[in-house]
Amino acid sequence: MSKRKRIYRGILIILVFFDLMFILDMGIKEMASNIPSNIRVLVGTEEIFDFGLPVEGDIETKQVGVFHVDQKENVDQKIHINLNKPFSIQSNQVGAYKVELKLFGKFTLKQINIDVIESLEVVPSGMPIGIYVNTDGVLVLGTGEVTDCNGGKYEPAWNILKSGDYIVAINGQNVSTIKQVINCVDESKGRSLTFTVRRNEEEIQLKVEPVKNAEGEYKIGVWIREDTQGIGTLTYITTDGKFGALGHPITDMDTGTLLEIKEGSIYTTQILDIVKGKSGEPGEILGVVNQNTNNRIGSVSTNTKQGIYGSVDREEKIQSCGEVMEIGLKQDIKLGKAYIRCMIENELRDYEIEIVKINLNPSAENKGMVIKITDERLLALTNGIIQGMSGSPIIQDDKFIGAVTHVFIQDSTKGYGTFIENMIINSK
Repeated sequence: MSKRKRIYRGILIILVFFDLMFILDMGIKEMASNIPSNIRVLVGTEEIFDFGLPVEGDIETKQVGVFHVDQKENVDQKIHINLNKPFSIQSNQVGAYKVELKLFGKFTLKQINIDVIESLEVVPSGMPIGIYVNTDGVLVLGTGEVTDCNGGKYEPAWNILKSGDYIVAINGQNVSTIKQVINCVDESKGRSLTFTVRRNEEEIQLKVEPVKNAEGEYKIGVWIREDTQGIGTLTYITTDGKFGALGHPITDMDTGTLLEIKEGSIYTTQILDIVKGKSGEPGEILGVVNQNTNNRIGSVSTNTKQGIYGSVDREEKIQSCGEVMEIGLKQDIKLGKAYIRCMIENELRDYEIEIVKINLNPSAENKGMVIKITDERLLALTNGIIQGMSGSPIIQDDKFIGAVTHVFIQDSTKGYGTFIENMIINSK
């Protein structure tokens, strides 16, 4: 064999080896993605799993007699599970447990968490609501120029105050409104101001020197916001008067920042019109929100990646949502027919959809399912999912499994849904 052929053969063997390693690595990653990083089970309820993968692991617990695997009580602090065949888990105690999974019982694949959670008495809603929230501090959107009294251009806050900052105090004086910020700046008469700013959950002190403009007012050149409002959907209420809504966070429309809220309220809303969705242009529910005591339903206390949460204080203002429904965890969800509950026709109705994809480990928590609207009546009214439907409950096999969160911009018949277990965990 010539030297050239030997070299060629060696290179070919190396390439084949790396191809095989790449395929193996991709296969292992795909296998890992098919196992949820977090498994939740309801306390006292037997959950059955069937992954069909050559993976084993041990559930670690400090207590004996708490866990049952395949209906057998644990007699020590490690309970073995084999994912290559169906198995069941049941616990009679709330808690969090870790499992290190190994491929073929030898090579570490991933670590998963098993959370045993209490079952809540939850009523799926679907009612449209008006939402109004105040930020916790004054949100900085960006900075800009100020023209001084001599025509000079300045940007006093550039690279000092940043988009996403929350101004909470100026010279030690607490501020929570735009008007307070404007007054503090104008009263400075050009003297340097110390801003207390919350940035990435840390409070820092920053100095900004105002500039006197042509009108004789002092400015620092920032765009700021203190509140926001809109229309969404009430996802659920609990028998003890709590609620969850939207399924996704309230974010600032200009910066995309998750709003840190101080307080807020939800109100009844009257739907005035429906703008149908079309490719490239999401539709929306147009409605009017009367922010008065008579229309107020409850208070908003928290804004998270999974939606907003709070307490209902005017239950008589909530349109009848039906009865308490059993929660379906993500392992209970199947591809195929399901329903969303919403109020597009001035009454709550269930409309047929299809669950076309389930992602047990979504990169975004509120995008665990891909759904497609199949109900001809809803398609005729909206062309699919439109803005304002976020939070609409998803129901399958008489179980409450999730909520609508996003629409596909290029195809309004499709969108994302979040798992209801994620919303409930975030409410704690």
